[in-house]
Amino acid sequence: MTVNIPTILRSGVRLPILGLGTWKSKPNEVATAVRVAINAGYRHIDTAWLYGNEAEVGQGVRDALSDGTVKRRDLFIVTKLWSTFHRPEDVKLGMSDSLDKLGLDYVDMYLMHGPPGFKGPNIRPTSESDYDDTDYVDTWKAMESLVDEGLTRSLGLSNFNSRQVDRVLHDCRIKPVVNQVELHPYLPQLDLIKYCQSKDVILTAYSPFGSTPDGGNYISSESRLLEDPVVVAMGKKYEKTPAQVLLRYHLERGLSVLAKSVTPARILQNLEVFDFSLTEDDINKLNSLNRNHRYVTWEYSRSHKYYPFDDQPRSAQ
Repeated sequence: MTVNIPTILRSGVRLPILGLGTWKSKPNEVATAVRVAINAGYRHIDTAWLYGNEAEVGQGVRDALSDGTVKRRDLFIVTKLWSTFHRPEDVKLGMSDSLDKLGLDYVDMYLMHGPPGFKGPNIRPTSESDYDDTDYVDTWKAMESLVDEGLTRSLGLSNFNSRQVDRVLHDCRIKPVVNQVELHPYLPQLDLIKYCQSKDVILTAYSPFGSTPDGGNYISSESRLLEDPVVVAMGKKYEKTPAQVLLRYHLERGLSVLAKSVTPARILQNLEVFDFSLTEDDINKLNSLNRNHRYVTWEYSRSHKYYPFDDQPRSAQ
C-alpha cells in the first residue's frame, strides 16, 4: 500500500513533508533504497554533490520512472551546491555536474549547502588558505539564473543561521523556499524556527535521529538520541518506535523532515507517522531535552568569515 504524504505549499512549490535522506548512505545500497522508498510513497528524495551518491540516487529515480511507478512531475528531487562552486562563474558548473550524475534534466529544488565558500581542489579545506570569501549573496544571485534556465524549479538554503537567511531575503530576486538544518530534541532551534516561519521559509530537519562522528566533521554525542529515556518512554506510550516519535516531533511543529535509511523495513517503518499525534506537553518534554548539542559542526570552516554556527542563538529550554 502506497502512503500519500502531505505537502507544504510555499511560493507555488509543494514540498512533501517527509523525505528520504541519503547522506552517509552506503555505496551500492542507495539506488535500491530510493526505489523502495518511491514504491512505498516517498516523493521527496534528498541528496547532494558532497554525498558522492547522486549517480546512485539518480539510478533509483530513473528505474522508478522507466517502469511507470511514478511520473517525473510526481517527484520532488533535491540536491545541493557544494562550497567549492560558490564563485558566481562556477555555480552552473556545480549544477550541471549534479544533473549529469543524476541523469535528470532538472531538479525540483537546489540548495546552497552552506554559507562558507572553499577554493578547492580539496572538497573540504585543510587550512584557511583553502577558504574562498565569495559572498553567499552573490552565489545566490547566480543560482537564481538556474531557475530562469529551467535547471531547477526552486531554490533553498542549508545550514544558514537567521542572520544569514535574512541577508539573502533582503537581496534576492527569487526567495528561498527552504532552510535545511540540523534539528532534533538535543538541538530544537526554537529561535531559528520562529524566525524562518515568520518569513514563510520552510525548515527542513536533517539528522532527526542525531548522528555519528565522522572524520572530525562531527562531535560525538554524550548519549544516543534514539536511546534517550524520554524518547523511548514516549514511543511506548504511543506504541511507536523512538524514530517514529522523533519524526512526528518535527511534523507537529509544521516542519518537513528527512528520514535517512537504506534498510527497506525501516524505510517503510518511517512512513508510519501519520496515524498518531503528539500533544503540546509531549512537544514541550522533547524540547526540554535541549543541550544545544550540534552533531554537524563544519569544524573545517570554523574560522571562515561566513561560518554559520557561532552566532546561532541558543534555543530556549
